[in-house]
Amino acid sequence: MAVSGTEKDGINTEDEHLNNSFGNPGLISPDREEDITRLLTVPFSGRIKGGMRPGKKIIVMGIVDPEPESFDISLTCGRGTTDEPPADVALELCARFADRQFLRKACVSGTWGEEEAPIPYFPFIQDQPFRIEIHCEHQRFRIFVDGHQLFDFYHKVSSLTAIDTIRINGSLHITKLG
Repeated sequence: MAVSGTEKDGINTEDEHLNNSFGNPGLISPDREEDITRLLTVPFSGRIKGGMRPGKKIIVMGIVDPEPESFDISLTCGRGTTDEPPADVALELCARFADRQFLRKACVSGTWGEEEAPIPYFPFIQDQPFRIEIHCEHQRFRIFVDGHQLFDFYHKVSSLTAIDTIRINGSLHITKLG
């Protein structure tokens, strides 16, 4: 259900609606009579209430498009705009289907670091569901896909609480977010 002015698991969508799709994506909001799938439209941007902290995790569930090119999930410090992205991107995960790579990088003070080495296997399949978990720890993020730990990404942004926005773009449909 979408409920105005509240939050679930610390994530709010830009239009201040609860982004809780733990039910059917086709559920109708009782207060607004609108289809919740509109709230999970890609590209997606939502607030992480209180920012990140050790012990907090973000879960993104979705379905890869039938003919995917790539998708990315970013944890950023501030929203930025489409013309001017935020200066700090604490973590950007990018799935590239052409070369079957799942890469990660960060941007600090407007400067992108190098993409970290690829992983031994590519966990995404076209037209199939997936579950990504991003666990925040004191020194790093731990990334899991479908229950398997794929890699760690050590923090490049010093203030975890400044990481307050999640952005999702590309060849996927979001089914649940928490």
